[in-house]
Amino acid sequence: MHATSRNIVTNQPGPHQDLARRVERALRHPLRKPIADHTRVAFEQADAWLQGAAGAPLILDAGCGVGLSTRRLASRFPDHRVIGVDRSADRLSRDHGELPGNALLVRADLVDFWRLALAAGWQPARHYLLYPNPYPKSAHLKTRWHGHAIFPVIVALGGRLELRSNWRLYVEEFALALEQATGEKAVVEAHDPGTDCLTPFEQKYHASGQSLWRLAVTLSHAPGLVPVASNEEG
Repeated sequence: MHATSRNIVTNQPGPHQDLARRVERALRHPLRKPIADHTRVAFEQADAWLQGAAGAPLILDAGCGVGLSTRRLASRFPDHRVIGVDRSADRLSRDHGELPGNALLVRADLVDFWRLALAAGWQPARHYLLYPNPYPKSAHLKTRWHGHAIFPVIVALGGRLELRSNWRLYVEEFALALEQATGEKAVVEAHDPGTDCLTPFEQKYHASGQSLWRLAVTLSHAPGLVPVASNEEG
C-alpha cells in the first residue's frame, strides 16, 4: 500500500536554542496547573484496574490516539497490563477491534494523568510516546513534551522509555533534554517498522516513504527529580 503524507516543515535549522533553559526551568519550578476532576476520576478507575492485576508489570501508552497501539502492545506483552491514555473521546471510541483483557483505554489529560501516576507510585516497565504532535514551529517549543513543564514527571516515572517520530529533530531534542535532566545518553536511531507498525501514523508515514526515528532508554524511578512547591501538601 502506498500513502501520501506531508513532510514536516520547520523554521529550525537544529535543536532549539532555548531548549536547555526550558528544561532547567521545568527542573526548578513546580507545575502548578490544577488537576482536572475528570482526569482524577479516570485515574482512580485506572489505578483500581491496575491494582487488580496482582503485580503485573505496567506498560503506559501515552497519547494512544485511537488505541490501536494499545491493542498491539497488549497482544505483544500478554503478561503485562497496558494502559492507553488519550484526551479525545472520539478517537478512543473508534472501532479497531476488541480490546484485549490486559488492556485499558482511558480518556484523560496526559499532563494531569502523569502527575497522578507518579504521586501514586506507578513504575511502568515500558513507557511509549508514539508520534506525539511535533509542533515544528520554533515558537511552539514549550508545547513539545521535552519543552513542557511536565517533562521531569515523564522522566521520573522511569522504566524503558521509547519515543518514535517522523521528525528527527524532535527525537534529537528529546535526547538532549534527557541527558540534561538525568545524565543518561539516549541514541537516536533510524527505525524501520516493516509490517510491524504500532500506530496508524507510523503505518502512514512508513507507507509514504518517510524516514522514521526513535530513541529508547531505561530510566530509574526518580520522583525526586520533580520540583515540589514549598507550600504543597503531601
